[in-house]
Amino acid sequence: MKNISNEERKRQKREAILESARRVFAKKGLIDVTMKDIIDACGISRGGIYLYFDSVDEIFIETVKRRNSRKFDSIRSAIKENQAFDELLDTYFNSHKERLLNTINDSMLRAMYEYYFTHKSEEDQEFQQAQMAATKQTIYEILELGIKQRVLAAQSLDTLAENFMFVIEGLSVLALIGDITEAQIDGQFSLMKSLLPRI
Repeated sequence: MKNISNEERKRQKREAILESARRVFAKKGLIDVTMKDIIDACGISRGGIYLYFDSVDEIFIETVKRRNSRKFDSIRSAIKENQAFDELLDTYFNSHKERLLNTINDSMLRAMYEYYFTHKSEEDQEFQQAQMAATKQTIYEILELGIKQRVLAAQSLDTLAENFMFVIEGLSVLALIGDITEAQIDGQFSLMKSLLPRI
């Protein structure tokens, strides 16, 4: 049997901490989470967890980056495989729809906005801008696929991607306060699709 290297063991432990933390954030948001909550969830000693992370905030940022990286990787793979544009766009919108309708059961969205409202340093604002830019970039790359497949005309991509990002963020805020319906989400996504410069 192959021995696991020390570096691999460290990587696995770090991943286990982040996965346990994600479940804690999904359940409690951010403001109410303590280091003890995360320690209890992952079953690692206090000293053990501090070998990897210094604070709840640091764990939260890494959890978000990890989640976004995985989500973006799946979109990037679909683009690389030249998945049909309309199919990929529907998959993307449906993933957002599911997230928006399940905000009560999964508080990662609430945790994100709690972070934005309570953290105001320049570094925190850069983190927030990076999250918005990642959403816009994902949409932009999906739209580029539409151009490559000759489904869309090559016009106003940047403006459309930014507009779609703002609509998704607005829907997210409404979902957080519990003031959105499935019909409203479907209506907004249909409107967004109608704005696409189809050939």
